Amino acid sequence: MALNRNKNHKLFYSIGEVAAEVGVNESTLRYWETVFKQIAPQKGTNGVRRYTKDDLQAVKLVHHLVKEKGMTLSGAQTYLKGRGKVKQAEIDSSVIERLRSIRAELIGLRDALGEL
Repeated sequence: MALNRNKNHKLFYSIGEVAAEVGVNESTLRYWETVFKQIAPQKGTNGVRRYTKDDLQAVKLVHHLVKEKGMTLSGAQTYLKGRGKVKQAEIDSSVIERLRSIRAELIGLRDALGEL
């Protein structure tokens, strides 16, 4: 059962649709709900889960971290918690420092080649 792509206005997906889309069992999704606060489908009065597009994206991210990157569940939790707390300035500073290092290395190589 794949997601119905013909309905762009679809607001909710069933647990079966999400499980098929991501490639995990429904029981895995239910367990991930208890571990990751980012996965929080709405539940009707009958207990049926209704996943939004945001829930689907969160499930895909957890799947990527755990199944594809090989992170442990606690490692993925830590990653997701820290993900929102990183300041852009810290990232920019780190990138700028790395670029300066690369530039210096390239200048050294150019000068070494010029001496040949």
